[in-house]
Amino acid sequence: MDMSAARGVRERLVVIGGDAAGMSAASQARRLRDAGELEIVAFERGHFTSYSACGIPYWVGGDVAGPERLIARTAEEHRARDIDLRLRTEVTEIDVAGRRVRARDLDSGDESWTSYDKLVIATGARPIRPDMPGVDAPGVHGVQTLDDGQALLDTLARTGGRRAVVVGAGYIGVEIAEALINRGYEVTVVNRGSEPMSTLDPDMGRLVHEAMEGLGIAMVDDAEVTKILTGEDGHVRAVATEDAEYPADVVVLGIGVRPETTLARAAGLPLGEHGGLLTDRAMRVRGHTNVYAGGDCVEVLDLVSGQERHVPLGTHANKHGQVIGTNVGGGYATFPGVVGTAVSKVCDLEIARTGLREKDARRAGLRYVTATIESTSRAGYYPGASPMTVKMLAELRTGRLLGVQIVGREGAGKRVDIAAVALTAGMTVEQMTSLDLGYAPPFSPVWDPVLVAARKASKAVHGVS
Repeated sequence: MDMSAARGVRERLVVIGGDAAGMSAASQARRLRDAGELEIVAFERGHFTSYSACGIPYWVGGDVAGPERLIARTAEEHRARDIDLRLRTEVTEIDVAGRRVRARDLDSGDESWTSYDKLVIATGARPIRPDMPGVDAPGVHGVQTLDDGQALLDTLARTGGRRAVVVGAGYIGVEIAEALINRGYEVTVVNRGSEPMSTLDPDMGRLVHEAMEGLGIAMVDDAEVTKILTGEDGHVRAVATEDAEYPADVVVLGIGVRPETTLARAAGLPLGEHGGLLTDRAMRVRGHTNVYAGGDCVEVLDLVSGQERHVPLGTHANKHGQVIGTNVGGGYATFPGVVGTAVSKVCDLEIARTGLREKDARRAGLRYVTATIESTSRAGYYPGASPMTVKMLAELRTGRLLGVQIVGREGAGKRVDIAAVALTAGMTVEQMTSLDLGYAPPFSPVWDPVLVAARKASKAVHGVS
């Protein structure tokens, strides 16, 4: 029996998680169905909603004035649209059979059950906190939410010292390292990998390494943190590896994130190899027609490899929310998958990738060739032309584009979008060489760097030197 019919009231949508996926779903459902037809209740355990987590490093570094600049829509704005948004309220249990969730008010401690007709799980991802001595000491921070960002800034304001250690050199680690440099800190980055940015192949990561050292960041690669040391006051004082200690007045964990699916696992919902919820293309949890999931807590189809991946990005989360909200609202929408596009920067160095790295291609059982070229962002004779390195992977024999990585200065990063479209369309590198891209000396050489890489990759596919 439909729960709303049993209650004799309108249908109820319950949303767990008040950021990108959850509130996009709630907002889109509200656009399609008014409050007389659909009641929407959303639970968010933090103080903020609908914010850009990607902007936190720029807030920490002083490029963004304050957290309010990162909020796309406030709780009051959601409530004005007849969405019952409950901040500081954490869902502690999902009863799938009974179609209800139990939530606890974090301020009062009160608990209650709320029934649902349709449920959206948008619990996001949680920062990886290694199980080691000292990891929970004052002065050790993860950076995932606006509350995390504020806690880090509070520590920076209270701490007299100017030494920071960042553990991990992925997107967050690299961006936070730059932010702390901008705040006048001496920064050391301790990285398990051979080079920073493991989303790149090591040869491209080396370019990032050099740029970070050029900023004055001390890079420690091939090193794993074993413990965090504290002083007599309990506050962090150093980070230790097997071989050395690195003094620290503040430590930021930038090791990465995992899907936050503790509730889903306890409820018996299906999880994938990477711990994320598994959904169909309509973003319904597999085997459950009235339960949807989106954002950083799900796994998605990689259109290049054909395998499921965990790709925690706000762009995907917002799209998932739109798809879910459309389906809950009575329409029809699907999310086909991703090609794994991401872009970042270190100072003026732009870093971009899409598709597969070499190890991804090997894991997928694909045989491939690579081509790496160096070019410039503009015509070489035009003022401001800067160097750019492009690496391209193509499938052996077929020539199908598999992936592109770009590291360079102004104008480098967003060139990856050319490759993202080509990957989505299933183009070969030979077909790419004929793309009709815009040209003028202030914007690119006659042969755009991406096309130069495609020409070289095409020759490698056909065995032409």
